[in-house]
Amino acid sequence: MKRIVIMGGSSGIGLRVAELLAASGWRVGVAGRKEEPMKKLKQMFPSQVEWSQIDVNRDDAPRRLLELIGKLGGMDTYFHVSGVGYENPQIDMKEELATVQTNVVGFTRMVDTAYHFFRARGKGHLAIVSSVAGTKGIGELASYSASKKFQQTYLQALEQLSRKEAVKIAFTDIRPGWIRTPLLDPDRDYPMTMELQHAAELIIKALKKRTRIAVIDRKWAVAVFFWRLIPGSLWVKIPVGVSRKASDEQEAVNEEVELSEA
Repeated sequence: MKRIVIMGGSSGIGLRVAELLAASGWRVGVAGRKEEPMKKLKQMFPSQVEWSQIDVNRDDAPRRLLELIGKLGGMDTYFHVSGVGYENPQIDMKEELATVQTNVVGFTRMVDTAYHFFRARGKGHLAIVSSVAGTKGIGELASYSASKKFQQTYLQALEQLSRKEAVKIAFTDIRPGWIRTPLLDPDRDYPMTMELQHAAELIIKALKKRTRIAVIDRKWAVAVFFWRLIPGSLWVKIPVGVSRKASDEQEAVNEEVELSEA
């Protein structure tokens, strides 16, 4: 029986993925800040689900993660979904720093803990939700874009290290575009928005196949392909924008995304 821990699993993408995997027979450890959704998930799947309230920005988060792994009876896949992000054209320092704290410092704290666990075990699967926003810097999402690029580069570096150390760890980088979650304004029309169920099913497919990089979905994969071809000198002249403030457990732009992704 497969065992997965989902960090940022109390809402949005993380919660839906947890529900679908538990329903298909996986043992699922869910972690996040919101207790009630995790309690309900445990009631729905009492023999499949374990949960723990974990804030990735707290020093006790690594210990709590290891305790959850123990309750689950081990961990085959670590899936990091937690993160925050803000539409911040004013470059409000508080919001920029909050994004860095969660998406860079908190991310590193938890991913490192998972990496150490798998290194000691000799194998594992380390997966994250980053974002298509990590492809190019988006002016209204400066800190968010940069933090997603950090995550993508950090995962690549860990993969190189694991190869050097001959540790059998698989790595998956999920890069979604906008996903319809409660944090998106229902009265606004976001470009190429995906329904949560559709995105979750594609994410699970990538997790099961251990796809190295999965841009969700095909429309966004095409968009990202062409984004990469645009020279930086031209990109900065394009008035790229998003519609609103995003925040997760990626309660925010990405999720726990609760937002979604962009």
